[in-house]
Amino acid sequence: MWERLHVLPGGRQLFAALLGRMVPYTGSIGARIEELAPGRVVASLRDRRAVRNHLGSVHAVALVNLGEAVSGLAVLTVLPPGVRGIVTGLSAEYLRKARGPLRASANAGDSALATVQEPREVEIAAEIRDTTGELVARVTARWRVGP
Repeated sequence: MWERLHVLPGGRQLFAALLGRMVPYTGSIGARIEELAPGRVVASLRDRRAVRNHLGSVHAVALVNLGEAVSGLAVLTVLPPGVRGIVTGLSAEYLRKARGPLRASANAGDSALATVQEPREVEIAAEIRDTTGELVARVTARWRVGP
């Protein structure tokens, strides 16, 4: 779906809307997928009232949601047919206040996931940066993958 939509005018927004429809909680933050390739995902998140906390920065849970979303897409893009994944753990490091537009990226790394034949655990880290390139948060998702 990404391959067909991202090149069209408004295609990335449509992809984000479809993703939000498939995974409603993920859709609640309004992230936009910027890049999607096997094992690699980059998404952006606008800083707006709906994702802010009482301190005027992006809420910690919105950051975790964004990190889990990009790690999940990175994993799902390399799994073979008939294999699925589910999050079994999440951890987050908040390194500085998250303000302004943010970019999150995750890389599922080597192609070991492409050959999954039995259940296993894999950890994927997502990095979230502000417009200056400063790392504001790191979210690590533990995924259980298997047939």
